[in-house]
Amino acid sequence: MKGFGRYCIFIGSLFVRRETFMTYYRLVMNECIHIGIKSILLVALVSTFMGAVTTVQTAFNLVSPLIPKFVIAQVVREMTVLELAPTIIAIIFAGKVGSSMAGGIGTMRITEQIDALEVMGINSSSYLVLPKIVASLFMYPLLVILAGFCALAGGYLVGALSGIITPSEYIYGIRYVFNDYTVTFALIKSFVFAFLIASISCYKGYYTKGGALEVGMSSTSAVTSSVIAVLLSDYFLAELLLQ
Repeated sequence: MKGFGRYCIFIGSLFVRRETFMTYYRLVMNECIHIGIKSILLVALVSTFMGAVTTVQTAFNLVSPLIPKFVIAQVVREMTVLELAPTIIAIIFAGKVGSSMAGGIGTMRITEQIDALEVMGINSSSYLVLPKIVASLFMYPLLVILAGFCALAGGYLVGALSGIITPSEYIYGIRYVFNDYTVTFALIKSFVFAFLIASISCYKGYYTKGGALEVGMSSTSAVTSSVIAVLLSDYFLAELLLQ
């Protein structure tokens, strides 16, 4: 509870003694490039293979001749939109971006750069952390949309090339009884996951103490805590929004 209270105080400190709008604008744009643009290739690669594997495994388990093949695409769609795209990519996001945030801010802490900002009268937590959280809220939902598209495209390619399912059956299965609320639910989860990963990672890095070894420990702790927070929030959001 002490750590949670400290985390809440840390979040509150982001909104006091803020800098000018243009300062945050430049910082947010730089973070968007670092967080979003540089993660596109990894997200596209992972999600494409994720959709391909899901298609193959779903086809392997649907052994009954009474089940039409378009159900394969329907299962891939539901798994991708509801769980694989927002949640699995969140774990990758925590490992790649979250650890980088914690390591960068932790290094600034142990080299006394954060103390120098405070001496100059700058709110270091707001200056360093708020742009990262805002950029994550902008970019991570876009990465989730990209992941969903690539996963469905990967399933389409594997299904068509291997003969598991014809292209027309795959497209029909994706469109069959589609509920657009699942997309809304996935985007809600992506905003929540982005905030949790960015804020927890920055919190772990901001309160790093010691030397280079402790920076590595902070990065590891940031990834671990972020993944646990993502999984817990995934369960509670499902209970809250899918009932």
